[in-house]
Amino acid sequence: MARKQSQKRPSYKEQIKALTKISNAINSGLYLEDTLKLIVAVTAQAMRSNICSLHLVDREKQELVIRATQSMSQEYNKKPPLKIGEGIAGKVVLQNKPIMVKDITQEKEYKYQDIAKKEGLCSLLCVPLSLRNGVIGVLNSYTSYPHEFTETEIDVLKSIANLASVAIENSDLAARTKVIQEELDARKKIDRAKGILMRDEKLTEEESYLKIKKYSMDSRKSMKEIAEAIILTDEMKK
Repeated sequence: MARKQSQKRPSYKEQIKALTKISNAINSGLYLEDTLKLIVAVTAQAMRSNICSLHLVDREKQELVIRATQSMSQEYNKKPPLKIGEGIAGKVVLQNKPIMVKDITQEKEYKYQDIAKKEGLCSLLCVPLSLRNGVIGVLNSYTSYPHEFTETEIDVLKSIANLASVAIENSDLAARTKVIQEELDARKKIDRAKGILMRDEKLTEEESYLKIKKYSMDSRKSMKEIAEAIILTDEMKK
């Protein structure tokens, strides 16, 4: 595929508009997957990228996995994950700083030169997604022509990466909060069910708890579900 030799750089106005759109999306309550898809689509437009992709670190496997891209190329989208420290993106995770490559088809550290050539990719800017506890991923911006990324373009992509990191952190926090709330709710219902058994069957608190636990194991239902059944039965008696 032939490469364009030059292209007009994105305007400052376009870049500010992109940042605003992404900020609004993060504050709108979209699901994380939809937010990340919007981020790469808006980034590709603002940076005039041929492909923009966001990869997140799988801590268990110690590798980078594509989570969002606006690319229609199945070959690019399904390329194997990179190990941490492997390739350009893996190196960015380790160093926690942006890396620019003028021509990835000539860069030995770039792992998928065959895909790059097929898709007409040339220059790459890769920036880390960082949180207080470390790097959680990278954001890639590819052009189809040789391009020297300016300081402004680097700053814009870093700002977008920071916004993406905030969206991911908020999503994780919301998930943890939901789990905690569900655990508190279950504990309250189990305590209430124990009180009913203690009153009606003259059991001790420990005996009531063990009885609920046995029902749970025998029926293969959660202790919360057993507690809810005990509470409902008690309410129907009134």
